[in-house]
Amino acid sequence: MSIRTSFTLLVLFVLLVPSAAAQTPPYDWSGLDMNLGSLPRLSNAQSRSIGAENFTGEKGKAGMATEGYGAKAARELGQGWKVSPAVHIEATSTLTLAEIEGPGAVQSIWITGDLTRDAILRFYWDGQEHPSVECPVPDFFAAGWGPFVQIDAIPVNVNPKNGYNCFWCMPFRKSCRITLENRRPKQMTCYYQINYTLTEVPDDAAYFHAQFRRTNPLPYKEVYTLVDGIEGKGHYVGTHIAWGVNNNGWWGEGEIKFYMDGDTEFPTICGTGTEDYFGGSYGFEVDNKYKEYSGPFLGMPQVILPDGMNKSQQRFGLYRFHVMDPIRFEKDLRVTIQALGWRNEGRYLPLQDDMASVAYWYQTLPTAKFPELPDRDYLEIQ
Repeated sequence: MSIRTSFTLLVLFVLLVPSAAAQTPPYDWSGLDMNLGSLPRLSNAQSRSIGAENFTGEKGKAGMATEGYGAKAARELGQGWKVSPAVHIEATSTLTLAEIEGPGAVQSIWITGDLTRDAILRFYWDGQEHPSVECPVPDFFAAGWGPFVQIDAIPVNVNPKNGYNCFWCMPFRKSCRITLENRRPKQMTCYYQINYTLTEVPDDAAYFHAQFRRTNPLPYKEVYTLVDGIEGKGHYVGTHIAWGVNNNGWWGEGEIKFYMDGDTEFPTICGTGTEDYFGGSYGFEVDNKYKEYSGPFLGMPQVILPDGMNKSQQRFGLYRFHVMDPIRFEKDLRVTIQALGWRNEGRYLPLQDDMASVAYWYQTLPTAKFPELPDRDYLEIQ
């Protein structure tokens, strides 16, 4: 083979065989469906984070503070040395924790501080006037009773001491705004990190919602409403209840009911008992004692017994996350649960308990306006 022929073949090879860059497949995956199996997959999604060291999440703009909560401690070290790890929220005021232009998704949140039911989280999607999430901080993370309780679920995780974490995927198309209201008459300190991605959002992705409610006491012979007034297509994905029992005896005979898509008197889905819905059985009892547990999707991590077994003023924290079995609805949803115990002669006793809850779901927009959140005195835990 001549040199001329070899050169011609080499030129043809270079022209006909794509370069390494050209051979790179298009990364058309959004990066939102995260699990162990998807971790090797490449995506064009961009990782960003908002916190006290970068209030806007801008690329290359973190850790630049010269003033902040840690400025005094860093006075001999200067910029870049943990100058702004936290924020102060003034008395009876609301601070915007994050404002993000989409499309994208919040992928995890960590928050801590002296955050009780006086600290109210609100999330607004795509410029909506009304929030799609409105909830006291501890309750949002399934720890309504406080103070510290270890929770080892997958969607939420609470670790020593009051390190609140959540991993709900929260897509948005236009914008995301997250605020924290301080209802106290004094300043509040908050540490937080909101980790999100900027990426295309699939057409079939719905918007995350969470609504808090409390009734104390539950009127006699009334069922407790976890949520109603939901309008749109979506799926229900979780329940947290901080349940305070105002009677002696067993309290968990009540059934949870899901009324969907025009159901009126009777629901489509009906449970068999409170402990059954939360994945337990036979009164959560082991060796004549309540047994706490905390698993990936369900648990009763908190049991407060002021005076032994089955006494008035028992308190229980329970959660059930429908990650593997979401409750799907086409146009509307209402969810209730009965507070039911036992009275003499083998009869059920409708209880008048302290019921506080968070319902979690995904749905299409717009979000129906939530009921007005009760004032701080009504939410107070005694």
